[in-house]
Amino acid sequence: MAKPIAVLDVDGTLVDTNYHHAIAWYRAFREHGLTLPVWRVHRHIGMGGDQLVAALVGQRVEDRQGDSIRAAETALYADLIGEVEPFADARRLLELLDGRGHRLVLASSGKRDEVDHYLDLLDARDLVEAWTTSADVERTKPDPDLVVTAIDKVGGGEAVMVGDSTFDCQAAGRAGVPTVAVLTGGFSEQELRQAGAGPVFESLTELCERLDETPLASV
Repeated sequence: MAKPIAVLDVDGTLVDTNYHHAIAWYRAFREHGLTLPVWRVHRHIGMGGDQLVAALVGQRVEDRQGDSIRAAETALYADLIGEVEPFADARRLLELLDGRGHRLVLASSGKRDEVDHYLDLLDARDLVEAWTTSADVERTKPDPDLVVTAIDKVGGGEAVMVGDSTFDCQAAGRAGVPTVAVLTGGFSEQELRQAGAGPVFESLTELCERLDETPLASV
């Protein structure tokens, strides 16, 4: 019998990046003559960059400036990534899931070098079997492609998603995968539940302590 799969989001779930990304996107838009309220930018963090520009400022801007805005965000975020820290008990969660026999795969829409940085930051290469980046799919979250690809990378089977954003929940739901959510990305419990989350926890520490109450204990 195949081991169950734990599909883990990275940004906002394992590492504290959502607000850094919000600032980087804010500055990238501003460089292109578009000043948006930062709270509106944050509402879209967790959505892949391939969809975020059009979602925030419309398809016309996406067609004209989308690639340039994304390139600017990449460079601006690179200046902030050195400030990023893992959330408390991020590695502990990986160790607990590994100890329970789960196959661990990261479902990230980040760039390859960013994911490499996080793997080292989490010291997770010995625990994680595989991971995705934005280069692996044509459409990122909230489309299901990243979740499906992550599961395929470890051979398929029954899976549970761990995420922090409404887009994680929507992507997992469209892939037929239940979601356990945490509040660390800045989305409310109500928002996460409306997007399809099952159990919602304040932090990874609480999730670690209550792991037996989640679908991760039953797959």
